[in-house]
Amino acid sequence: MKELNLTASDDTLYTVLDEVRGMLESAGATEKQIIPITIAVEEIFVNIAHYAYGGKPGEAIVEMDIVQDPRAIKLVFKDRGIPYNPLAKEDPDITLSAEKRGIGGLGIFMVKNTMDHVEYEYSDGQNILSMDKAF
Repeated sequence: MKELNLTASDDTLYTVLDEVRGMLESAGATEKQIIPITIAVEEIFVNIAHYAYGGKPGEAIVEMDIVQDPRAIKLVFKDRGIPYNPLAKEDPDITLSAEKRGIGGLGIFMVKNTMDHVEYEYSDGQNILSMDKAF
């Protein structure tokens, strides 16, 4: 398992994306498989960077691992920011026009529909969001 411990910021997002992409490429994932995973990673990490610490700098830990049978990537995001379960928010009504739909929630909705499994827990003073995707 690889672990990144870094400041949660837009500047460090590319470090996370590069590591995830590199791990997936090394495991033989195709570009078609990599793109939705990296979009989900970006959504979760940017949410931590923008909201977890109320606009102040904070730490994020990203754990990543490739497992076999079935081949999948497992990702865990941890922060010690404001406790928040993004999965508890009701899914947006995507049948409504953008004007009639409330702001927010589309990114997490996309993550839940892209990844095979997404789970949240608050434990030991940390937000912990885990997700995995077979490829």
